[in-house]
Amino acid sequence: MFRAGIQILTILGFISIVSCKSRIIDKPIHFDNQRKELTREYIKDHYGLEVENIKIDPKIIVLHWTAIPTLQGSFNAFNYDTLPAARKDIAKASRLNVSIQFLVDRDGTIYRLMPEDFMARHVIGLNYNAIGIENVGGTPETPLTNDQLKANIWLVNYLNRKYNIEYLIGHYEYTKFEGSDLWKELNDNYRTEKTDPGEEFMRKVREAVKDQNLKSAPAKN
Repeated sequence: MFRAGIQILTILGFISIVSCKSRIIDKPIHFDNQRKELTREYIKDHYGLEVENIKIDPKIIVLHWTAIPTLQGSFNAFNYDTLPAARKDIAKASRLNVSIQFLVDRDGTIYRLMPEDFMARHVIGLNYNAIGIENVGGTPETPLTNDQLKANIWLVNYLNRKYNIEYLIGHYEYTKFEGSDLWKELNDNYRTEKTDPGEEFMRKVREAVKDQNLKSAPAKN
């Protein structure tokens, strides 16, 4: 009976591990040598660092919304190496297109778009320290869903177990890191105003993962 119990627990544990791994679906964006070189240029121009590889040591999880109503439209926004003509707001800072490690569809499906430890361009000043989670939608017609909330909670727990994460923030909170050791932006004129993923969504995620003891963005002086 004792051995049978161990066998059952072992099987259940295996099922749990498989379930966790299968929760993430790989859907890679285009990320060739050109994009890696543009990323290295971005790191040099904005952080003053010359690097051989574009790997990061993540300390922050940043939640976003795409403000695009569909999965395919959201995926397409990240898929090209260089910024589309429509992104004039950030084009002067770099030709490097925006990117993200994870994209969550409105039904809660989680897609990994690029290696988790590659630097993505998704949050000014913090890219070199941050893993980003984008959520499809975020418009009045396509508000974030309860399925997305659950998926974000799962992802935060997954990432916190895997990396030495210290902070969990919404994109709208990124400027609070100015002056901190984690802030790396050299261009004082490169800032954008953000509201994603919404204060209510962040409140619910934080409440659900409070046992992880992740810090909010620091109070800005």
